[in-house]
Amino acid sequence: MSILIKDTTKEERERIVAESIGNISGSCDGCMSGLAEMYQDYIDGKKEIRDINMEFRARYESGVDGPEKTDCGYKNMF
Repeated sequence: MSILIKDTTKEERERIVAESIGNISGSCDGCMSGLAEMYQDYIDGKKEIRDINMEFRARYESGVDGPEKTDCGYKNMF
């Protein structure tokens, strides 16, 4: 099964993300909601998952600051 944007509907992409990151509505420690937001561009058909993951990895390896954690989620610092 392909997970590329061209091969999926928005509903399928939502399901793919939900199944991949688990229960995002459970006890919130801020982590899971940040992950859900990270993949919103994929769900909306703007960026492929691999591109989002590569951007995240590049920020992590380069030391460039990522999202700042707030109460129960993340605030984008860009």
